Amino acid sequence: MATRTGITSPFTSRSTAADVIAGIDLTGRRAVVTGAASGIGVETARALAGAGAEVTLAVRDTAAGDRTAKDIRATTGSEGVRVAALDLADPASVRAFTAAWHGPLHILVNNAGVMAAPESRTPQGWELQFATNHLGHFALTIGLHEALAAAGGARVVSVSSSGHLFSPVVFDDLHFTERPYDPWLAYGQSKTANVLFAVEAGRRWATDGITANALMPGGIQTNLGRYMDDASMRLFMTHLQAVLGEGTPLPEMSFKSVEQGAATSVLLAASPLLDGISGRYFEDCNEAPPHQPGTNTGVAPHALDPEAAERLWQVSERLLD
Repeated sequence: MATRTGITSPFTSRSTAADVIAGIDLTGRRAVVTGAASGIGVETARALAGAGAEVTLAVRDTAAGDRTAKDIRATTGSEGVRVAALDLADPASVRAFTAAWHGPLHILVNNAGVMAAPESRTPQGWELQFATNHLGHFALTIGLHEALAAAGGARVVSVSSSGHLFSPVVFDDLHFTERPYDPWLAYGQSKTANVLFAVEAGRRWATDGITANALMPGGIQTNLGRYMDDASMRLFMTHLQAVLGEGTPLPEMSFKSVEQGAATSVLLAASPLLDGISGRYFEDCNEAPPHQPGTNTGVAPHALDPEAAERLWQVSERLLD
């Protein structure tokens, strides 16, 4: 329901994807979930398939995707689970995926990502986290726009993070060519880009009946954290302290299960509570309030800035041209 404090639901941080999808029938709907061979992507795909959707697991490792698809079929009884190759850091791979798609697409969950990766660049010179987390998903969604528009009421779900609080999109140095590379600032910038993309896609595509929203899934111990060594963790804490403010005690780390981590993605992808809602940022199955000093929750103003959202869209188009 819509209130002055945002969109609310009966679900919480402890709700699971199964809780959120209960009673929803997605028969006849088609969905794509990127990064669906591990982590919350698996549980997102499982929930959608269990509700009757035809689900495509868009993955880099198709062998892992095949194993996941077999598992989802076994647990849901759905035969409508397929696997397709997709490397978001490779524009040619994204083009091949979109060119092979035929017919309408009702749900696109842009879930895949890398976090706090060591400095690395694509052959185009793009910083890897920005290239994977934002540019790849931007190109994918643009390439599938016709399919989304054909669906009528299609939804785009952009998996962001509270890491967006670490950095706005730094348009003057997107790829860390002028400043020292910082894996957490690069991650934060890419996660801000995920929210800004949802803001601008929602605006541009409203007349096509397409809605787009972003979310923070919560802390989940998955393969996403594979670069989290002691040095990375110390740097993370430094940035977190900067967000909280000097003197504010660091919060205790708490984690969700992968089933709980997928809940907000599934809510945005399938719940009737989100009909017609677009350009928002959610956490713990509810629209997030504005970020407040002394906290590491809520959404930063720089992530919802419509001017930054439009500029990012234009810059992204030029990079991919």
